[in-house]
Amino acid sequence: MRRADDDDVRVGTSTKTKPRTKRPSLYRVLLLNDDYTPMEFVVHVLEQFFQKGREDATRIMLHVHQHGVGECGIYTFEVAETKVTQVMDFARKHQHPLQCVMEKK
Repeated sequence: MRRADDDDVRVGTSTKTKPRTKRPSLYRVLLLNDDYTPMEFVVHVLEQFFQKGREDATRIMLHVHQHGVGECGIYTFEVAETKVTQVMDFARKHQHPLQCVMEKK
């Protein structure tokens, strides 16, 4: 004879693993100084492609001019790559040797 509490009932905890999404790597987009690209053109690039205000764009441009390199922004890989391409194409179209690069943060 079986007792009522001997039924095949198993008690335990169910564990659900929560998928962890990894944050994407970030990349710094940098402008490099040269002796030929006009400062006003660099300010225009910062305003147009990086949505900087006139004051921030001027500050970054002066930093590039004085230190040889300046950060325009930090983005995911695809966005950074697109910005670099846009800046380089725009500079070539206007016959300026301005260089824009990206590096992993």
